[in-house]
Amino acid sequence: MELRQLRYFVAVAEHGGFGRAAVSLGIVQSAVSAQVRRLERQLGLVLFDRGARQTVLTAQGEALLPQARTVLEAADRTRTLAAELSGGSAGLLRLGPVRGPGDRTSMLLHRLADDTRAFRVALRHVPAAERLRLLRDGELDAAFVRGEPTPPPGISLLEAWQDPLYAAVPAGHPLAARPVLTLSALAELPLRLVERPANPPFHDLVTGLLRSAGGRRAPLGPAFTTLPETLAAIASAAEPSWTLFYEVTGLPDFPGIAVRPLAGVALTTWLAVPEGPPTPVLRRLLAVLPAAGTW
Repeated sequence: MELRQLRYFVAVAEHGGFGRAAVSLGIVQSAVSAQVRRLERQLGLVLFDRGARQTVLTAQGEALLPQARTVLEAADRTRTLAAELSGGSAGLLRLGPVRGPGDRTSMLLHRLADDTRAFRVALRHVPAAERLRLLRDGELDAAFVRGEPTPPPGISLLEAWQDPLYAAVPAGHPLAARPVLTLSALAELPLRLVERPANPPFHDLVTGLLRSAGGRRAPLGPAFTTLPETLAAIASAAEPSWTLFYEVTGLPDFPGIAVRPLAGVALTTWLAVPEGPPTPVLRRLLAVLPAAGTW
């Protein structure tokens, strides 16, 4: 049984004859008659009473007609969904996000959404290294990563946006009087930096920037833990130190701490994607991503 046989059968039933059905379908009447007879033989049913003046459904035809319509409607829905999936207007995007200023993830989800809700996004909140592993293993379609990550084979990095970096110094230190700080000005102060195993891309980015600015490795103080704990330690320590960070949920207003922008440095966020032609859902993500730099 073929879909076209069911379509011809429904057309004859709805138009009340083979000739009118053929006109509506844009084919010759003999083709309609042949396919309906073939359907009857395959099913072992007589679907129409073929009188001299009119063609009417038999009882068997009346019983089959609703089911035939259901099958054709399902086939049409399948074709429509397939076209939407192929074009990227429907489907599931599995994405590894990052937190960032202005809640870029929420804005991105808003840009991806539509009224039909046919396009969905599933977020996996895992560390950067895990994001890249899931992407490599095909469990994610795309992932955002920060700093200077080393992607595994088969993964490409596309620049998504850049965020400024900020320095936190003791409020009583002479550097706190400056509206903007530079890495070279901070080179003599011990740096409270996140340990490399906790955040390899950011650790490598910072140490590379400091080497470029000062020509040598900056002195390291105690390790960065969390931002509140580290700021409290900087504010209360007898020996001055500093740390740097990127904005996530707003700049901190912490007693005894001065937060100043760092001149000439930024943190790049990358979109990691599989090498090769993008899938339809990935094409949709890439289409809305260029506007991310303006958020």
